Amino acid sequence: MAITKIKAPAFHITGKTGWINDPNGLIFYNGQYHVFFQHHPYDTKWGPMHWGHVVSDDLTNWSYLPNALTPGDDCDKNGCFSGSAIVHDNKLWLIYTGFIENQGGDSIRQVQCLAESSDGVTFKKHGIIIGEDNLPSEYAPCDFRDPKVWLHDNTFWCIIGAKKVGGRGRILLYKSKDLFNWEFVNDLLGTDSAGTMIECPDYNEELGYLLYCEQFQPSENGLHLNIHTCRYCIGRIDYTNGTFNEESRGIVDYGFDVYAPQTFAGKHMIMGWLNMWDRNVPSEKYGFAGMLTAPRKVLIKDGRLYQEPIVSCRAASYKEEGKETLQDKLKTGVITIKATNLEALELKLRSNGANYTTLSLKNGEWIFCRALSGEAIKGAEKDSDSINGIRRMPYSGNKETTLTIVMDEFSVEIFEDGRALTSTIYPPENADTLELSVKAEKWQYERADIDLKA
Repeated sequence: MAITKIKAPAFHITGKTGWINDPNGLIFYNGQYHVFFQHHPYDTKWGPMHWGHVVSDDLTNWSYLPNALTPGDDCDKNGCFSGSAIVHDNKLWLIYTGFIENQGGDSIRQVQCLAESSDGVTFKKHGIIIGEDNLPSEYAPCDFRDPKVWLHDNTFWCIIGAKKVGGRGRILLYKSKDLFNWEFVNDLLGTDSAGTMIECPDYNEELGYLLYCEQFQPSENGLHLNIHTCRYCIGRIDYTNGTFNEESRGIVDYGFDVYAPQTFAGKHMIMGWLNMWDRNVPSEKYGFAGMLTAPRKVLIKDGRLYQEPIVSCRAASYKEEGKETLQDKLKTGVITIKATNLEALELKLRSNGANYTTLSLKNGEWIFCRALSGEAIKGAEKDSDSINGIRRMPYSGNKETTLTIVMDEFSVEIFEDGRALTSTIYPPENADTLELSVKAEKWQYERADIDLKA
């Protein structure tokens, strides 16, 4: 199927054409940032997964390279699913899930495969390195995917999403001395997840956090309104016992559209898929479906995950202080609102009268609404907030508040006190007005333009 992309975000990663989902293999290699992603280049629907590939010098302007992995070998004949990357012996290695579909259902096999590159562009496959023979018999070989690899004390370690036969999501820990021969260590969490399956586990040893996604996660009194959600757990792996010692946990993003966040190898940065399963994707008509979030700097503070956007911007192009209300024109850019003793805030984005996206501060929480943003986005969620296009995020209540909003053609990423709320929007082409009203002791507004290269 031939696809032409006729429109795209200004600076968020999409496929050159077609569908993308999970970010994979985030790494700095040979002087550039490399981002791989799940990709179906021949359709705007999910299909046989390839690994798309882009590189950047500044984490904002990205250049396409040829697809790094293409399905079709015995180990991955139906798809090259998610995984990660590591640099070893000056080579770039990809460890990924090969998808082998026989008659479907329990006959499906998901196996972990290895590929290497000396130039970061062309990859040689080595086939299966962790297969059914390496999986304890009580775990289902049809749900065994998304390896994350790292090096600790001269040993390679890997966590993989799995589940017991008839059970729910688990994370399995493996180790190896050479990337080729792997030994099962333990079931990392030792219990079933709340969701039906765990996907895309990710571990940052230096900061001490574990990320993972749960499919069909229960709401937990409204915390997880997305039926597919992303969780973080603060803590560390005990390598002697092969267990994760959890200290605290939370939700990675409070918006509609973040899934599969992954950490750049050796860096304190994450990116996620800026879309969600079981939703329509209005951008299909433009020749692409799905994009990735802006990179985010992460740190651990007060027992939770803090995120800040990383976007290359020029000097502030517009500033304003102290007015009760203001108007601006904005489709893409970064706005920052700083306030002392903030009491209330009302913000309309991408407005043209009938269509607009809103963010409000009410009753100690941020309330985001895309009900009137433009083209309707419908998901499988049936709660009243989801049906009415609403997502909520706790407000810090700090004396000094900094609200940062990253805007692109089809997305809004909102940050306050380390928390994030991210959603897609599909407004009309002429919707470019911003309207802001703030009640605070004092406040200021600043807009910065994205530093885009030709």
